[in-house]
Amino acid sequence: MAKGYWVSAYRTISDPEKLAAYNKLAGPAVEAGGGRLLARGGRVVAHGGVAERVVLVEFDSFEQAVTAHASEAYQQALVALSDGVERDFRIIEDV
Repeated sequence: MAKGYWVSAYRTISDPEKLAAYNKLAGPAVEAGGGRLLARGGRVVAHGGVAERVVLVEFDSFEQAVTAHASEAYQQALVALSDGVERDFRIIEDV
């Protein structure tokens, strides 16, 4: 079965306090949904984009990744984040 991944590429972080509140809620929500954090906030080299924060989370399946995003716990994390960042968020399936 193909794994699923959350990929978040942040363009800007306008409110670090909202990001901190999001992280406090999102971590447990991701873990409860079966996600494993692979990368967060380390060094980035951007080719054609902004070199800001990037987060990569792995799930056992694409469906599990979609379900975790839709979970009540993760949706609460998104409310805490609200307009604190501008990011691209993708759920992708591996090959």
